[in-house]
Amino acid sequence: MFHKLLIANRGEIAVRIIRACREMGIPTVAVYSEADSESLHTLLADEAICIGPAKSQDSYLNMERILSAAVAMGADAIHPGFGFLSENSRFAELCGICGIKFVGPDSGVIARMGNKAEARKTMIKAGIPVVPGGMEPVRTLPEAKKAAEETGYPVMIKAALGGGGKGMRVAGSEKELEAEFLNAQREALKGFSDDTMYIERYVENPRHIEFQILADEYGNIIHLGERDCSVQKNHQKLIEEAPSAAIPDTLRREMGETAVRAAGAAGYKNAGTIEFLLDKDNRYYFIEMNTRIQVEHPVTEAVTGIDLVKAQIRIAAGERLSLTQDEVEISGHAIECRINAKMAGKVTNLLAPGGMGIRVDSAMYNGCQVPPWYDAMLLKLVVHGEDREEAIRKIQCALGELVIEGVETNLDDQYEIFTHPVYQSGPVDTGFMEKYFNFGRK
Repeated sequence: MFHKLLIANRGEIAVRIIRACREMGIPTVAVYSEADSESLHTLLADEAICIGPAKSQDSYLNMERILSAAVAMGADAIHPGFGFLSENSRFAELCGICGIKFVGPDSGVIARMGNKAEARKTMIKAGIPVVPGGMEPVRTLPEAKKAAEETGYPVMIKAALGGGGKGMRVAGSEKELEAEFLNAQREALKGFSDDTMYIERYVENPRHIEFQILADEYGNIIHLGERDCSVQKNHQKLIEEAPSAAIPDTLRREMGETAVRAAGAAGYKNAGTIEFLLDKDNRYYFIEMNTRIQVEHPVTEAVTGIDLVKAQIRIAAGERLSLTQDEVEISGHAIECRINAKMAGKVTNLLAPGGMGIRVDSAMYNGCQVPPWYDAMLLKLVVHGEDREEAIRKIQCALGELVIEGVETNLDDQYEIFTHPVYQSGPVDTGFMEKYFNFGRK
């Protein structure tokens, strides 16, 4: 096992990793920017080191400073969390060069699966169903027009290196494509320093279903069931559930087996997520693989009882998976919602909910600062009940107890979703927010 682990991240996920390491007896090192000197992850870690100014590119995205900190502090492993450098293949490669274990997949797998066009090719070769579309990436408008004509309108324009809903546009005609393609390219260039795009058929209002994967270094791959992430705003997830109420058992087994085959085709090791779109006729299509721990991982933990961060660390340390597919059991229903800040400022009063089956993942405390430099997520509220109905009631109660003062949040918006009769009546698709909520529209 590792002697010391550095967390190359901040906020809630850094706190989550520190707590897992504490339980495993692994000392931790927190890195922090000048803006995060009093942040909870900095206070909880065994050691902490400043890596630069507030701006991400000067601190949490600065590979040289993070690796120098790891070497100086004697860390033999780095956990990247999510966001920042977690899916940066060059960072994973440099960790290896420095003799530090990157808690995640190999750099080559990150590069291949991080490029959406290359990931499509890999899946097609393995016989995994993908959304119909062009086989090759496009870089110019004439190339995009040709790919769209071959695919058939409406089409989805996507950044090849994209994620988090950035660099994505829908075009229903050639005229719309002319404007939206260039908009998507500009956004991709700004967000990912790369304007390579690809074109695929637009699947209208599908369900977004993803399967959690664990794979060790000895060829063992299992899935831990699915998460339904269909409640989204501008292609970014707001609410996640496990299991999905939209999938019959036979389809669940088939999609799970397909997800395992997809991970195998990618040569995957560690924790990852295979993401699918499920259309109204229950046809599913691979859309991407996330090569990291995800924000929504706690709902999988709630229904399986498996600590995914500990599993990541054990796999990275060379241990075999401790269970087989037949030993994975799904129990009850879990829901997660994300509470985001709408402004920077100081949290003057915080009261977290409690009770059986209620979990709060956060780096907040009374008097903490919410800086303007980073992701707006303040906390994740996760509940677990015997079934979906109980889980919905439980998260309503938890949101009703949650108090955050000093900064404006989306707490009331989230509560409104859970009290909506359409959401309560059954599984919804990705068009739910656009149809029923003003704050869900672009």
